[in-house]
Amino acid sequence: MANAEHSGRPAEAFGATAAGTTQARLRAARLGLWLIATLLAVRQVAVVLGTPRGERLTDLETWVGQNGVLHVNGSLYDSTRFTGTPFAGLVLKPLTRTAEQALGWGWTFGTLLLVVGLGLVAARALPQPVSRRTSLLAAPVAISLLMLSLPVRNTLYLGQTSIIPVLLVLLGCFAVRGQRASGLLIGVAAALQPTVLLFAPLLWFTGRRKAALATGVTFLACTAIAWAAMAHDSYTYWVHHMAGTGLGGKADDLANQSLHGALLRFGLSGPLEIALFLLLGAAVAYLGLRRAVRYARDGQLLLAVALTGCAAIAVSPTTWQHQLLWVLLAVVGRVGKRAADRVLWPVAVVLVMTLPAKMMLPNNPALYTLRDNVVLLAALAAATFVPFLSRTSPYYRSPVPTEYAPPVTSRFRHVPLLPFLRRALTRPNLLLELLLIRVVYAAYGQVRVAVTADRATAEHHGREIHSIEKWLSIDIEHWANHAVVKVDWLRSFFDFYYASFHFVVPLTVLAVLYVRRPTDYRWARSALGLATILGLLGFWLYPLAPPRLMPGLGFIDTVHGVQDFSKPDYGVMTEVTNQYAAMPSLHFGWSLWCGIVIAVLAPKWWMKALGLLHPLFTVTAIVVTANHWVLDAVGGAAVVGAGFGLTYLLMGPRVSVASALTKEPLPEDAEDARADRAPSAGH
Repeated sequence: MANAEHSGRPAEAFGATAAGTTQARLRAARLGLWLIATLLAVRQVAVVLGTPRGERLTDLETWVGQNGVLHVNGSLYDSTRFTGTPFAGLVLKPLTRTAEQALGWGWTFGTLLLVVGLGLVAARALPQPVSRRTSLLAAPVAISLLMLSLPVRNTLYLGQTSIIPVLLVLLGCFAVRGQRASGLLIGVAAALQPTVLLFAPLLWFTGRRKAALATGVTFLACTAIAWAAMAHDSYTYWVHHMAGTGLGGKADDLANQSLHGALLRFGLSGPLEIALFLLLGAAVAYLGLRRAVRYARDGQLLLAVALTGCAAIAVSPTTWQHQLLWVLLAVVGRVGKRAADRVLWPVAVVLVMTLPAKMMLPNNPALYTLRDNVVLLAALAAATFVPFLSRTSPYYRSPVPTEYAPPVTSRFRHVPLLPFLRRALTRPNLLLELLLIRVVYAAYGQVRVAVTADRATAEHHGREIHSIEKWLSIDIEHWANHAVVKVDWLRSFFDFYYASFHFVVPLTVLAVLYVRRPTDYRWARSALGLATILGLLGFWLYPLAPPRLMPGLGFIDTVHGVQDFSKPDYGVMTEVTNQYAAMPSLHFGWSLWCGIVIAVLAPKWWMKALGLLHPLFTVTAIVVTANHWVLDAVGGAAVVGAGFGLTYLLMGPRVSVASALTKEPLPEDAEDARADRAPSAGH
């Protein structure tokens, strides 16, 4: 044994095994990510090619002739549907003699290749140094995010050219050698999309003056060639439409995510709007370029390119949705001193660029202004004030680490604890929590509506539930419903309770836990999320008509009034709510979750008792108002129990319980003690 220890062979073998395991995991992760990227690409192509002809690649119909062969008659801008520059029209004109079907296939797969190229270039352009894991996984992650993004999806669906300028700029900045070649590519990109000229000052002030001059010369040369070949179209675009303004949709359309579009949506018009747009545009361009130059000199050229692109989005008179890829590239910036805060910016950018705006913010008129301009606001934030970290900051590579509770053993030998659900002791980022809660609930609502069943199936299941309750002698809904209707004050109380407390109480409990008990907040939030997912699965597998929508049984809908069963009413949410999402009852399930959390965590007995009254009142309200069967409440209790059980199974016990079992003290005020602590030199 002594000889073996001194020889070092066992240690070497152990190190080799560990390294081999790490490499195997990296290869598996990389393969999995490439598989995801491939599946996303196949899905996007299938969606485009599976759409009926005439509904897909609609922007290419600018050149569709009567005989199915693409050609151009007259001006490109006669219909105002073509929004590209005359040079773009000149470049695309050779395609006008291509058969329509062949062009559709070629355009779709060509765009797909451009997206892959864009992802590869962006992955190679990450600020150095990067870890081996990041370098291996960056390309498939970048391509997957691009495939999911709304600009790429719109480009594929509409048949747009907006990916080409972005790719040309990235190639000019990161792929080609020589400043003149770089300026040539960026100049061609500017000839296709004039706001790309904003990159010329970036090149100039970062010491690449030959590239800046080449950009301007190339832009002028391409524009002059197009003017010589298509004088009428060039005059129409540059003079009549003022560099494309007025082409495409109306400038105040929601799709126009520029300062000009936002000001028009605010109700401004005429000389005042133009003056304000020019003033704000100049300010954004100045601030954006100033920040971009600083980050370029800091070694973060990809971030500098993204910020310049974000400024170009804001200052362009019209920036349609397919032109917004620059915002997604800003995901490479690092924001926040704490590790827990580091994910906020990339998550926010990815959500903004992949989800409809109505999923980001509630459907409230007071928030329409924010919702209608959410991508513009993201671009403005990136260009002007988001505090991206400099590479010289000690927090750039070593943020303040998150404190975690001591690990516990798995609940079952074959069910490992999930490492990404480790029990953190510090308070999570509030903005990130609010954002994720909103997005998860919006997704829940979308799926809940999408799985709406036909009325016959839901009523059949309603009769099944009613029969089971009769057999169990728990069919008390009709008696309870009619008994409460006879007492006006009692009916009003339960109607109010049913309509008002479903969201208020759970959100209040989450808020109190977030402020007072952050570690328990994570435990409770995870259990609630899992229970909600299981409830959604129940809506999908077993659509069920509630008692109020069962004809012939004599139930009285105390909340919504007498029902027309052919068009049931659910108040103001009728058009966006699944009428047959009754099993399980998340109305009761969420209230039971509140009761359990309060009973477990409240410090005083009267608080625990008060918390348990909420599920009691809720189950009474859902039954007497004829909105749920008794067995629906049983289903709600089952999914909540499963939510807590899965949380325990995958994460282990609550931190305080685990600390008591292991006799290890629970760190106090971990958030306050480490929030401002700089990382040590050894990190």
